[in-house]
Amino acid sequence: MKLKFLALPLLCGLLLSACGGSAAPTEPTVDVAAVRTSAASTVEARFTLTAAAFTPTPPPPTETETAATEEPEATPTATSPVIAVVTNAEGTQVELCDSLIYVADVTVPDGTIMSPGQDFVKTWRVRNTGACPWGAGYVLAYAGYSVPMSGQFIAMTEVVQPGQEVDVSVQFTAPSQAGEYLSAWTMRNPQGVTFPQVVFVKIIVQ
Repeated sequence: MKLKFLALPLLCGLLLSACGGSAAPTEPTVDVAAVRTSAASTVEARFTLTAAAFTPTPPPPTETETAATEEPEATPTATSPVIAVVTNAEGTQVELCDSLIYVADVTVPDGTIMSPGQDFVKTWRVRNTGACPWGAGYVLAYAGYSVPMSGQFIAMTEVVQPGQEVDVSVQFTAPSQAGEYLSAWTMRNPQGVTFPQVVFVKIIVQ
């Protein structure tokens, strides 16, 4: 009877010892939020290092951009403007800054009837289309056709600037013979060079 009571406590102790020895150790709980934060910090650090190590090289400028940044070269300007190249009385070609255009007949329209030997003044209105002003030394000179009819230029009393209109006149004497007469005249500068344009007087002597 005593043996039964002695075996019972012993059996209970063995059972308790077996249960305690077979239990697995408790593992620590993983902090998921901390792991995610650490991973994100690592990825961000890698991107930062990569961006710092890579320096992009800008593409070369295009022709349009190069042309826009370059300063334009200065265009040389002529010291004296040239309107035409003409041949003077000596047969030499010279540069001319003088030019004119006919505007109107002021007196003695074409076909005016004159008496033999009649004196008259023909006046033309012209415009200075050159680049040089007309002043002292500029005259109307006989340029051919028929006869000069003893023409004498009446000197201008003012300086004619480029673009300005002026009346120019010549004193004539009609020929003594009946007929139709046409006479051409042109402006001449102080250097003796005549303009390429001409003006005409046309009369009928009866």
